[in-house]
Amino acid sequence: MLIHDLRQIGNRLLALRKDRGLTQAELAEKAGLADRTYADIERGTVNMRLTTLVKICEALNVRPNDLLLSDDVPNEADLDAIVDRLRKCKPSTQEAMMAILKIALDEIRR
Repeated sequence: MLIHDLRQIGNRLLALRKDRGLTQAELAEKAGLADRTYADIERGTVNMRLTTLVKICEALNVRPNDLLLSDDVPNEADLDAIVDRLRKCKPSTQEAMMAILKIALDEIRR
């Protein structure tokens, strides 16, 4: 299931960063981000762009799925809510989200 809580994502980033023995400043530099920006993301106080997520994942050598997916199994209501939200998006956003979903599903199949 997709994690929506920024603090939960930040906690995962913290654990991965510490596991690799990096400081926030070192990881920020590897990802090409300002120290403050990365610190705010890790604290879960700001959202990040998709390009920023990719940079952080590359710096940590993980897949976006490792940060954004939990082991929880979504229930039917959760899936319906996601589809409803997607349908309310403008077409360009729908197209981008479908591309992201396809990439994520392809990664899972590997």
